[in-house]
Amino acid sequence: MHGIGDTARDSGLSVSALRFYDRAGVLVPAWVDPASGYRWYGPEQLPEARLLARLRRAGMPLADIRLVLAGRPGPDTALVRGLLDAHLRRLERGLSDARRELSAVRELLDDREGAMPPTPTAATAELDLPAAGLAAALDAVRFAAGTDPGLPVLGGVLFDAEDGTLRLAATDRYRLAVARAGTAGRGARSGRERVQALVPAPLADAMRALLDGAESVRLVVGGGRAALEADDRRTEGRCLDQGFPDYRRLTRLPGGRRVTVGVPALREAVRTGPACVHELREERGTVAVDVTVLVVTGDGAVTVAGHGDRERDGGGAVRTAVNRAFLLDALAAGARERLVLEFGGPAAPLAVRRPDDAETFSLLMPVRLEDPDGSAA
Repeated sequence: MHGIGDTARDSGLSVSALRFYDRAGVLVPAWVDPASGYRWYGPEQLPEARLLARLRRAGMPLADIRLVLAGRPGPDTALVRGLLDAHLRRLERGLSDARRELSAVRELLDDREGAMPPTPTAATAELDLPAAGLAAALDAVRFAAGTDPGLPVLGGVLFDAEDGTLRLAATDRYRLAVARAGTAGRGARSGRERVQALVPAPLADAMRALLDGAESVRLVVGGGRAALEADDRRTEGRCLDQGFPDYRRLTRLPGGRRVTVGVPALREAVRTGPACVHELREERGTVAVDVTVLVVTGDGAVTVAGHGDRERDGGGAVRTAVNRAFLLDALAAGARERLVLEFGGPAAPLAVRRPDDAETFSLLMPVRLEDPDGSAA
């Protein structure tokens, strides 16, 4: 017998994935300790787990995976091969459709760029800022910066200076964080023109290290460079020469339900509560992540529910599924004992806002889950 940890390591599935597939009845452990609930798998189940991992990486629906596992080996081999061939045809059709649509998108973007006026010469902004305010803003957004080498434009923090005010933004596609760093002090030259600089994450981290113990700092951005002076210390470097998404457009959300929550209690409930596995497909491969389902009941309480567990809320509660690690990061970055969660619906981002600072918040993209029968959760 092999424990769930060994089975996860040898099969390529995460522990949370194995728990999910157990609950879904796809790969049920050979024995479960009645006292501890610990799952044990027989040696004959390891090949099934490895097969399951490959099928999920190929994007096969869970309902078809059930039949594939049930049909091998044995008289249903023809059914298994038919399911594999049918899924491959779906993928090929989907790829062909995606190529056609993306070609049309590129043409539309080319037409739009050709109609846009030329970009004016970049100006430079010099701002004297409170060190504590800039440090808090960096702490509020840094967690959302991307790490995908295929998208270097998302691997930094946007410094956006306009009319003497500095705002920071970062996103990795799945979450977005925005913070107001403060207003320039007297004597700074920022002007009314908007100046943006995409500061790479290592330079942003070097800036953050200079802020501890300082009272006021001078930030200079523009001309493809960014520099920060704190007392007799200075760090500077080149900015990323790519356009950052218009984060202001990304923050236009539909109206939703706002609930004030106590952060310590919610953080503990998320950390120890039920979670389900979601396989995120990226260019680098498939990554299994733990997903938390938040439920807002009729009396305004926010609870953590198990995937598919709708009985307790009566079917009328607001439910949103988000990446558990991202949610914990956002709660920590909020830096308050109480935060406001804004639920716009299962398909809208979850907003995590400070009750006393409307310009510092984060958005988490929802995760679309599927029940074992393939229906949307």
